[in-house]
Amino acid sequence: MTSHIERLCLEKGLKMTEQRRVIARVLSESDDHPDVEQVYQRASRIDPRISIATVYRTVKLFEEADILERHDFGEGRARYEGAPKEHHDHLIDVRSGKVIEFRNDEIERLQREVAAALGYRLVGHRLELYGVPIDEADEADETPEATHRKQAGQKAEARPPAGAKRSGGP
Repeated sequence: MTSHIERLCLEKGLKMTEQRRVIARVLSESDDHPDVEQVYQRASRIDPRISIATVYRTVKLFEEADILERHDFGEGRARYEGAPKEHHDHLIDVRSGKVIEFRNDEIERLQREVAAALGYRLVGHRLELYGVPIDEADEADETPEATHRKQAGQKAEARPPAGAKRSGGP
C-alpha cells in the first residue's frame, strides 16, 4: 500500500527507491513530529540497511519538495511532519516534548486584526505555544505572579481558549 507521503513524492516526480519508500511510510505513520534520529530508528527496524545519512538526505529532499514541514520547537533538533493539508498551530509540552496540534478560530481572527492594525494583510504565520499540564503548571511557573499565588496558597486558573480544538496527527 502506498503511503500518503509516497503519493506526494510520486506526484512531484521524485524517484522513489525502496529506502525512500520506507522513510516515507515511517513519516506518514508518525503522529508525533519525529526528528531525524527517531525516523532513522523506526525505518531501520523495517530495513536495517538504511543509514542515518540516507535518512538525513531523504528528509532534506522531502522538505525541499514541500512534502515535509520542518519545525524547531526550541529543543536543539529539527522535527518534521507531513506538509499539513490545513493550517494548524502547536502546543508543546516542555516536559515530555509531546506536540499537540490545534486550531482556534479566535486566535486566527486576532492575528489578522493585529496585522491589519499595523497596516498589513496576513499571508501566513506560525504559532507555537509551550506549556506543562495544568496539574504540573504551578510547579513550573516561576513568574512573580505565580510566586505570589504560591505564597497566598492559590492555584493558577488556566483554561484553554474558547473554541480550542485538538487535532490528530499530520
